[in-house]
Amino acid sequence: MGLYRKTIAEIHGLLKKGEVTSKDVTASVLKRIDELDDRVHAYVTVTRDMAMASADAADRRILSGDFPLLCGIPIAIKDNMCINGIRTTCSSRILENFIPPYESTVTSRFLEQGYVLTGKTNLDEFAMGSSTENSAFFTTRNPWDLERIPGGSSGGSAAAVAGDECIAALGSDTGGSIRQPAALCGVVGLKPTYGRVSRYGLVAFASSLDQIGPITKDVRDSAILMNVISGHDPMDSTSAPVTAPDFTAVLGMEIKGMRIGIPKEYFIEGMDKDVDVSVREAIKRLESLGAVPVEVTLPHTGYAIATYYILATSEASSNLARYDGVKYGFREAGKDLLEMYMNTRARGFGAEVKRRIMLGTYALSSGYYEAYYKKAQQVRTLIKRDFDEAFKSVDVIVTPTAPTAAFRLGEKTEDPLQMYLSDIFTISVNLAGVPGISIPCGFTSNNLPIGLQLIGKHFDEETILKAAYAYEQSTDWHERKPKI
Repeated sequence: MGLYRKTIAEIHGLLKKGEVTSKDVTASVLKRIDELDDRVHAYVTVTRDMAMASADAADRRILSGDFPLLCGIPIAIKDNMCINGIRTTCSSRILENFIPPYESTVTSRFLEQGYVLTGKTNLDEFAMGSSTENSAFFTTRNPWDLERIPGGSSGGSAAAVAGDECIAALGSDTGGSIRQPAALCGVVGLKPTYGRVSRYGLVAFASSLDQIGPITKDVRDSAILMNVISGHDPMDSTSAPVTAPDFTAVLGMEIKGMRIGIPKEYFIEGMDKDVDVSVREAIKRLESLGAVPVEVTLPHTGYAIATYYILATSEASSNLARYDGVKYGFREAGKDLLEMYMNTRARGFGAEVKRRIMLGTYALSSGYYEAYYKKAQQVRTLIKRDFDEAFKSVDVIVTPTAPTAAFRLGEKTEDPLQMYLSDIFTISVNLAGVPGISIPCGFTSNNLPIGLQLIGKHFDEETILKAAYAYEQSTDWHERKPKI
C-alpha cells in the first residue's frame, strides 16, 4: 500500500520507528498528485519544492529527537487561509496574484509542529457555494465519480483527502463547507464551535459564521488536528478564551448511556432514499453500541436557510467591500476612481459572489435593514435556543449531513435556490455556533458516499468525537477508497 494512503497516526508511528522518512512520505504524496490531479483538480497551487525542503527539515528534526505529531506530515490548506509568501487566491480573479505577507494562526501552529505543506486547495470563490463549481479557475471533481461535484466550498480539500493527494487537510465552514464536501467525498469533516479555532489569516466571508476545521481520513486524525489548531488567540477578537482539552483522550471510550437526539425536522420529504436508509441504520448501530435514542424537536429549522442567506450575504457585502483595486489584488483601469472601482469589481468577482454582495447590500440598505437583517438576527437567536433546549435532554444530535449524495456537474448551476438547499442540514449548526462532525455512514446504490452528522453542545467537541469514533470503529465505511 502506498504511503499516501495512510493516516497521520499511522505515518507518525512509522516515522517514530524509523521505518520511513518524511521525504519518503512526501514523495509518495507528490507522485499521487502527479498521477491524479489533472483529473480531480483538487489543487490551485502545489508547493512541490517547498514540500521536499520541509520534509528534509522534518527528517533532521526527527533525528534530533524533537518529534511533534504533525512533524513531517504532508497537509493541504484551503486557499482562503494566508500562508506567508504563498499565493492565496480564494479561487477568485480579484486575488489571483495575491501573496500574503503574513501567516494565518492555524498554519503558524502547523509550522511549529514541522508539517509539510503540499499546496493550496480549490474552493468556491470566497467560499461561496456548495459544489466548487464557483471557482474562478476550474471545477474540482469527486474522486468517487469524476462526473460529479465534490461538494463545497471546501471541495478541493475534501477531494484531496478522499483521493489520497494529501494525508489531511484544513477547510473552512460557514454554512456546511467542511461537513457537506466531507460527506460527499466519504471522509471525515469537523466544524468546531465558533471561537474554538482562531480565524486570524482566514479571508473573511461571513465573520460571525466562519470557522476553520479539519478534513481527514478518519476520526482520530481529526482529533489530532484539533489538538494543534484549537485554543485562544489574541490576534482574533472572536477567539474564545477557553482551554482546549486533549481531543484524542476520549477516543475509544464506550458510549453506553449516551443520549442521542433524533430531530424530526431533519428527516424530510425529498431526501434521497439511500441517505434516509443509511442514516437510520447508523442510528441503529449507535443504539447497538449502547446509545439511547431520544426524539427531539428543532422547531425553527425551516427558517434556517432564509436566515442564513440574509446574514451571510450581509456580512459578505461588508467584508468584500475591501476588494476595490486600490491596495492589493486585481485592478481594472478606468477614466476616474469610480469607474476603476466598478471595472475592477465587475471583472474581478464571479457571478455567485456578485449575487451575494447584491443580496447583502439590499438587506442592509435603508428601509430594509429592520425587515431583513434585524429580523434574521432575531430568528438566529430562536434557532440557537432550539439547540439549547434540545441539549437539556440529549448529549449529541444525529442527522444526515446532506439530503443527497454528490450530484452531477452542472446539475444545479442554473438554479441557485436548489444549490442552496444542499446545505439545509448543516446551516443551523453555524447559526447556533455549535460543533458538528460528518463521518461516512454508507453508500448509495450507485456507490456514492453518504455522511452522518453528529452535533454537539458549545465547546463539547469531545462528545461528538467520542461518538463518531465509536461508530467509525464498528463499521468499515471509512476504509473504503475510490477506485481511481
